Amino acid sequence: MTATRIERLFERLKAENRPALVTYFMGGDPDYETSLSVMKALPRAGSDIIELGMPFSDPMADGPTIQAAGLRALKGGQTLARTLEMAKTFREENDDTPIVMMGYYNPIYTYGVERFLIDAKAAGVDGLIIVDLPPETDDELCLPALEAGIHFIRLATPTTDDKRLPKVLENTSGFVYYVSMTGITGSALPDASKVGAAVSRIKRHTTLPVCVGFGVKTASQARAIGAAADGVVVGTAIVNAVANVIGPDGRTTADPAEAVATLVRGLAEGVREARLAAAE
Repeated sequence: MTATRIERLFERLKAENRPALVTYFMGGDPDYETSLSVMKALPRAGSDIIELGMPFSDPMADGPTIQAAGLRALKGGQTLARTLEMAKTFREENDDTPIVMMGYYNPIYTYGVERFLIDAKAAGVDGLIIVDLPPETDDELCLPALEAGIHFIRLATPTTDDKRLPKVLENTSGFVYYVSMTGITGSALPDASKVGAAVSRIKRHTTLPVCVGFGVKTASQARAIGAAADGVVVGTAIVNAVANVIGPDGRTTADPAEAVATLVRGLAEGVREARLAAAE
């Protein structure tokens, strides 16, 4: 069986002895073209995996920053079809960087699961993170996605105990996304001292890479988390970098792609130093 983009990436990073930098942004924020330029800037600045946010009107797990980004995107005319088109356009220039679409099930259900998976595969999407579908609903999307050759990446949290964890991991593929805190995105800072123990606990149940996110904002935090994790996920800080250059009238005051790239370059440096810091 041919290795996927995600599997090839983690094999390469294992050989390099460094964690992945996983970057989230909201598709269509504040408009399609600007958002596409942000997406293209991410790997150039050092992102290893792109999480492409699917805007939704009722994002239950998202903090105010990502909620606002989703509303800007929807107001700008972003749809699930246009988010898929964004991935497809990105693939015309970049066939290596894994793309994971992240969001909620409702837009996919409305679009039609079979149609969505066909279109996602054609657009070059590698994985899905659907935060409101528990393992008990795997027949809805998880198993069809795996059958279509698209990874289904599950979230584990500090409250996912050893009894629940095997069920969560049962059909998970690609990597495990460990949410380092309880609550909504961007709500607090991760406790790096607890991440290592959590990652070790998850790895007792799976051979998949474990990526850690929710709350990572700076290069120093990325360095600390990356010392134990196989990947560091950054989302709210990137969405904030876009929001910070949007004026009250909705017009950009600077180039959002460059604002994001500046942040990501620092985060990438922190991630690349993570194992060096751990060895000191």
